[in-house]
Amino acid sequence: MNRPIPGSLPGIGLLLAAFFTGCSSQLPIPDIPSSFNVRSEEPRPEKPQPVRHPPSYVVLLTSPDGTVGRVMVTGQRGEQVLTQAQQGAWLDGSGTPFTLDKAAIERDFNAALAARPPIPEHFLLYFEIGGTVLTTESKAVMKRLLDRARLFPTLDISVVGHTDTLGKSEANEALALSRARLIASELQRLDVRNMAVVVESHGERNLLVPTADETPEQRNRRVAVTLR
Repeated sequence: MNRPIPGSLPGIGLLLAAFFTGCSSQLPIPDIPSSFNVRSEEPRPEKPQPVRHPPSYVVLLTSPDGTVGRVMVTGQRGEQVLTQAQQGAWLDGSGTPFTLDKAAIERDFNAALAARPPIPEHFLLYFEIGGTVLTTESKAVMKRLLDRARLFPTLDISVVGHTDTLGKSEANEALALSRARLIASELQRLDVRNMAVVVESHGERNLLVPTADETPEQRNRRVAVTLR
C-alpha cells in the first residue's frame, strides 16, 4: 500500500511524498534493468519476474496562501526542479518532472491531505487611542475572527496586547494586557470543546511601526491573535 507523508515548507508551497510498497499506479515508471539467468544447455524452469512497483515520488502543490515556489529533488540518479503546482518528480532524481491530475493526487495522497491540521490564522485588531475600544474597521475583523474560530474542532489561541509609545511604559504594559484580556474573553465565549488561550502583554515593546517615544501610532495600538 502507499504511505503518503505530507510536508509544508515556508516559501515553497505544499510538498507531498508518496512511498509505494506493492501497489499499482498509473504514473510513468522509469526503466529498470531486468536480470537474466546464466546461459545453460539444459532448460530451466522460468523464474517469476519480480513485480515492478512504481518508485516513490513527490508532488508540489499550491500553499494555502496561493504561492507555489520551487523545490529541488536530488537523488542517486539525477536532479529535478519543481516549479509548478501539481508537478511531480521521482525521489531518485531520474526522468523528468511530470504533471499529475487531481484524481491521481487524491488517489495517492488522500490520507495525507485529510490528516493535515488547520493552517494557523493570524488577525490584527486595532484600538482607539488610550483605551480598549476597537476601531470601526477592527470590529468587522473581530466578527471574522470569531466566525473562523468556530470552525476549528480544537483551538490553541495566542492573544498578545500592544500599545504605542504614548504614556509611561508601566501604564502601557497594563493597557496592553487589558486589551488582550478583552479579546480573549470574547473568544472564550465560543462553543469550542477543547480550547487553550494564552494571553500576553508586550506593552510598547515590539512596535509594529518603529516610532520615537510619546508618538501616537494606531498600528501599534493592537492585539495580535493567532488561531491554531
